[in-house]
Amino acid sequence: MENSVINAPTLRDLDFDIHQLNTDKFIETAKNVKLYVKDYGEGKPVILIHGWPLSNEMWEYQVEYLVKNNYRVIAYDRRGFGKSSQPWEGYDYDTLTDDLSEIINQLELENVTLVGFSMGGGEVVRYFSRYQGKGVAKAALISSIIPFLLKTEDNPDGHPREKSETTAAAIKEDRIGFVDNFGKTFFGVNIINKPLSTALLEYYRMLCSFASPHATLKCAESFSFTDFRDELSTITVPTLIIHGNDDKIVPIDLTSKKASEAIANNTYIVYEGAPHGLFYTDRDKLNEDLLEFLNS
Repeated sequence: MENSVINAPTLRDLDFDIHQLNTDKFIETAKNVKLYVKDYGEGKPVILIHGWPLSNEMWEYQVEYLVKNNYRVIAYDRRGFGKSSQPWEGYDYDTLTDDLSEIINQLELENVTLVGFSMGGGEVVRYFSRYQGKGVAKAALISSIIPFLLKTEDNPDGHPREKSETTAAAIKEDRIGFVDNFGKTFFGVNIINKPLSTALLEYYRMLCSFASPHATLKCAESFSFTDFRDELSTITVPTLIIHGNDDKIVPIDLTSKKASEAIANNTYIVYEGAPHGLFYTDRDKLNEDLLEFLNS
């Protein structure tokens, strides 16, 4: 019998994208603080910043779509959430934005598009005021809390401080019970409307349960009380603003409508009848609008 040599297949033979290797990583952004980061695809970088109290997994339907359309997609867990470190301090927007800056620097990213959902809009805006938008070419605010949620004399339509105090008390009393009820409002679930399965609603509840209880409370303070109004003028890049007009968590008139009036170069899109969690309920439209914005 003749000897034969069998050559092991190479990555090229398998038509395997080498960039997909080692795509899950931890990036140390501060002493004893490591953030869990997913990094997929090739092309211009898009950073997806999740909402409260979720984690990067909320972007499941956007990651797949954007990677297939030739973008490099980076999604990370904010400190205190998902698989990232859960330090006791550092849940103010300056520190959270410093974390974002470290990700951009350590991955040596340029020509970035920042996409912030809900609370994540805060990091997007603060990155411009704190870091002058270094390396960022575009920005997107999705169902965002920007510019200011709290009721004050010069923001009379805002949420009363008592509402935030009631939320904090409910989280301290029964965090998972709070998240369960919050999730239904988040996705617009009611007796008539059930836009997602019970199993998927429970999955999102589980993602929220992984968050540090302390981080959950401190981040709620940050997005409830931080005033970004004077920072909107620092955003000098093309900006996409998307919000549902049936958002019961972050009302559109208090947030994105005002942001669209203050950010110089923006495209403002209202999703009729969409709830807060439109990254799932209106995922196809959101994906198409994001892609059109990225390609423009």
